[in-house]
Amino acid sequence: MKPIALDAMGGDRAPQVTVEGALRAQRAGVPVLLVGDEARLRPLVREALPIHHAPDAIGMAEQATEVRKRRGSSIVVAMELLKRGEVSAVVSMGHTGAAMAAALFVLGRVKGVERPALLVEFPSQKGRTFLLDGGANADCRPAFLVQFAAMGLAYAEASGVKARVGLLSIGEEEGKGNALVLEAYPLLQEAFKERFYGNVEGRDIFLGTAEVVVTDGFTGNVVLKLAEGEAQVLFAWIKEALSQTLLARIGGLLARPALKRLYARVDPSSYGAMPLLGVEGAVFIGHGSADARAVENALKRAHALVGAGLLDRVRAAVQALHV
Repeated sequence: MKPIALDAMGGDRAPQVTVEGALRAQRAGVPVLLVGDEARLRPLVREALPIHHAPDAIGMAEQATEVRKRRGSSIVVAMELLKRGEVSAVVSMGHTGAAMAAALFVLGRVKGVERPALLVEFPSQKGRTFLLDGGANADCRPAFLVQFAAMGLAYAEASGVKARVGLLSIGEEEGKGNALVLEAYPLLQEAFKERFYGNVEGRDIFLGTAEVVVTDGFTGNVVLKLAEGEAQVLFAWIKEALSQTLLARIGGLLARPALKRLYARVDPSSYGAMPLLGVEGAVFIGHGSADARAVENALKRAHALVGAGLLDRVRAAVQALHV
């Protein structure tokens, strides 16, 4: 497999954590190509790790539209490498909007996809739940949700998960929801037949009622940030409760291994990055606050999904909607 291009200048703590994550992934057998300012990257590379020079980088506080004018930025250069087939995927922990804009500007959309979507992965009681859209499209039309569902099913299959589609709403009954949900319901029902579960509520995401859940990007991003924030608060409360008395501290020491395993299940860095589905290339976008472990896991996930034929599966799933 060709290497994965890592936007080494993207992220709040780049390039230190991006280089460290790349080194870890390379030791695990993932081929990585660093894309960024070689003068800054070379002193950080302690082992043989190739670098493709990009003289510019788009900062987290800059506008996503800058990608059209700054062809030398690391994220645009990485996308151009993917477009030319020199790399198998692009991973970035940098500016989310810039990464999406660069993917659309350089790669374009898969035929039949009106809007690409970010897929968010949540742990559930039954395994994993995949939610689309995680924030790429604040406003959606009903047809977008059908395309999101097709791409989500393709991703689930590439991940080895047999999935059904649920439509996020305020109630399980068919007649509940806003205008978008009410219009999307019969379209999903017609497109996916028995693979369409129906409406699901927010709690169903963690119960695993349906493995693929579709919604607009505004709602999906709120769900994502709420879940991440709640997990952080809950663990802070647990830590506080286990430090209040001597008996609690002893219990905390005994429970520490189990708590570490639990935290690993809900830690966003264990997933690394979210795939941007619907563009003509394998693109993965992570948190700007990512640490080296998140970068490593993002690269590993990209490597595994490229090997599983993710892009071809997405193309086939979307094409099936138009047959």
